Amino acid sequence: MDRLKQKTSLGQTGLKISPLGLGTVKFGRNEGVKYPEGFKIPGEPELADLLSLAQDSGINLLDTAPAYGSSEERLGRLLKRQRKNWVIAGKVGEEFEQGRSHYIFTPDHFETSLHRTLGRLQTDYLDILLIHSDGSDNEILSDGTLIEKMHDFKKRGLVRAIGASTKTAEGGIKTLETLDIVMATYNPLYTEEKPVLDLAAKKNKGVLLKKALASGHLGKLGENPLESALNFAFSHPATNAVIIGTINPQHLAENIRAASKALEQGKKA
Repeated sequence: MDRLKQKTSLGQTGLKISPLGLGTVKFGRNEGVKYPEGFKIPGEPELADLLSLAQDSGINLLDTAPAYGSSEERLGRLLKRQRKNWVIAGKVGEEFEQGRSHYIFTPDHFETSLHRTLGRLQTDYLDILLIHSDGSDNEILSDGTLIEKMHDFKKRGLVRAIGASTKTAEGGIKTLETLDIVMATYNPLYTEEKPVLDLAAKKNKGVLLKKALASGHLGKLGENPLESALNFAFSHPATNAVIIGTINPQHLAENIRAASKALEQGKKA
């Protein structure tokens, strides 16, 4: 697991992150999610143990969002007196209320949302803030008032790095033109956003991968689907970190082992 404990630079942001990050949607939401099986949201003692396992294994990157139900509030309680040990990525744009998502892309809402997130997390800054796209990437990222607001957050010291979690190659490329980081989807079953990663490598911009494990739908990848998916994810030179979402300690340990193996193989290649 030594390779996993070696931190990598997130593009030009100055942030040092673990190559594996822990997504926390399952910390606070089990409605309207696209996983193959249902699940029960764990209690906070179980989540504390999961975070300890992650930290002991070298993981320092956490991904959360207002749309992840009670994830932000729970992390705020769980990370008390530990804030400096973690790089936290948050989001603006998507809300989840009464079992349904809706989106608000205005500068005023971004301001309100960020301050609410800071309050829930019991912190005075976020390391990373991403626009949580609804799929209309080009429209969102062409709104100069939103981009200006994101840069304003940086200038005010409320966030250290800014970006977008996009859903299209066009949106990812547009993100790289105006912001620091893109969160893109890339796995053996979906490669349409590879041009985003290619451009990020050229520009030395930050790349976080989501759905690298295809949200649990990896059955088509043969005998060792987990290893195949993580080998694929880390084989691209632009990949700074892969976000994996789990609340199962055994699954987390398996992900850690597979990621470490993939990183070692990449080092030898």
